[in-house]
Amino acid sequence: MKLVVTPICSLLLTCVAASASAGYTVEANRVVEIKLQSSRTYENPFTEIELDAIVTQPDGKELRVPGFWTGGGRWCFRYASDQTGKHTWRTECTDKKNAKLHGAKGAIAVVKYEGDNSLYQHGPISVAKNQRYFEHVDGTPFFWLGDTWWKGLCKRLTWEGFQELTADRKKKGFTVVQIVCGSYPDELGLLKQSWENEGGMPYLKVDFSVVNPEYFKYADRRIKHLIDAGIVPAIVGGWGRAVGINAVGLEGYQRHFRNLIARYGAYPVVWILGGETQKKQGPWYALAEYLDATDPFERLLTNHSSHRREALEDHVIFDFDMDATGHRGWETVNSAINKIKDYRAVAPIKPVLTGEACYEQHMQGNFADLQRHLFWGCILSGAAGHTYGAAGVWHMGTPEEHGNWGGWKHQPYDLTTWREGMNFPGSTQLGRSKALLEQYPWQRFEPHPEWVENERFAAGIAGEVIFIYQPKRKNYVWDGITVKNLQPGAYSVLYFDPVSGRRFDHGIVTVSGTWTSPNVPTPQDWVLVLEKATTNKEDAP
Repeated sequence: MKLVVTPICSLLLTCVAASASAGYTVEANRVVEIKLQSSRTYENPFTEIELDAIVTQPDGKELRVPGFWTGGGRWCFRYASDQTGKHTWRTECTDKKNAKLHGAKGAIAVVKYEGDNSLYQHGPISVAKNQRYFEHVDGTPFFWLGDTWWKGLCKRLTWEGFQELTADRKKKGFTVVQIVCGSYPDELGLLKQSWENEGGMPYLKVDFSVVNPEYFKYADRRIKHLIDAGIVPAIVGGWGRAVGINAVGLEGYQRHFRNLIARYGAYPVVWILGGETQKKQGPWYALAEYLDATDPFERLLTNHSSHRREALEDHVIFDFDMDATGHRGWETVNSAINKIKDYRAVAPIKPVLTGEACYEQHMQGNFADLQRHLFWGCILSGAAGHTYGAAGVWHMGTPEEHGNWGGWKHQPYDLTTWREGMNFPGSTQLGRSKALLEQYPWQRFEPHPEWVENERFAAGIAGEVIFIYQPKRKNYVWDGITVKNLQPGAYSVLYFDPVSGRRFDHGIVTVSGTWTSPNVPTPQDWVLVLEKATTNKEDAP
């Protein structure tokens, strides 16, 4: 394909932007960018001064919104709100003698959003009141189906390729992309050339004291493109293993996160503090406290770790639990599912999901049948969502550069390209499974292991709807599924093929107590759905 190069200035943002003296009108939950020009010159503006905008909302609440340096004498801040009405702002600069940055004032009119993007229509995502799943700020349920693009901001993945991959994931039903904007996993050393995007390196010194605004302009374009597609960017600030906070320093990472919050906090993003972070790696928890105190928009914050809540000094600051179990095949699958069960049993209650386990065809393993088992085992055990990953995609491999390195003499895990990984069947199959669940009130589902025998998974709403996942058994086994402890009544019965998405309808059956379903259509894994029968077909989902 031919890459059409367009000047970055015309591609960066479709949000509202104007000079500081002009008025602003922006739709609810969309981002307004307010540009300012410094009246003074600094050797290194990134470290010498800080700029904040104090925004007063219509309800009287004040938000301190960080500003960021965009190069030369240019600064700006970004703002979004779900409150319609007049929002006023004034700026505060640590250099009070800077007449154009300190004491500037203005107003923003927020009007009703008229589009169909769910992230603007319903707002950013938050934790539901029951602490078990995610929802938009207006209460609309949000199904987290994530994909792993750790290195999705690097230039190995071209802008054209980024758009292609985004379109593919949107079509398949993915709603979240986990992406690193900071130190990459498994790259030994800081400021490696493989971090570069079209604008170069993000920072020019190891302590993150010299920022490169050009890098972030191109990163802006990609983050914004995901949101325009209705996909939530879950932004990882950096990696704990191999490189991270001890190499950069806490002060450097605080600068880094202030920059990320200023650029992306107004957007409907999620923050992932770090990848595979642990106490022994340095002051990650102090960084979490800084992030929490600095983010005026209160976006969801989590930590990515295999050590669960014990990974850092305290877990209270995190809004949900994200487990990172690993990639050791079926051993990992069973461990990941059991961790979901364990997390749900501890207090305080928080949503929990698997954030990294068994990338499809990572090191030529973990094929689509494993992906289906992992997804359904986690979801029916009470996970608030699920994050998938694929070889090639997580590291954005190309034929020229594989982009992934292991810890054993720094050899690659595999040579898969991102386009090969994009087309692995597991991503399509998980999207179909999510689409099935969304036809039912999935957010009300509770795990019900008492409904099934061992090695099966069950969840639903007692007396209303029952979902059972039957993993693949030995060849030549067509036996039906025994369901126990059923409330008496008439249920419509169907089998869902999690491979093809086909349905096999078995009509209405009257059951009580224990019941065995008809034989499965083929000896593979199946989803059995029982729904309370209705007299009016239009009432069925």
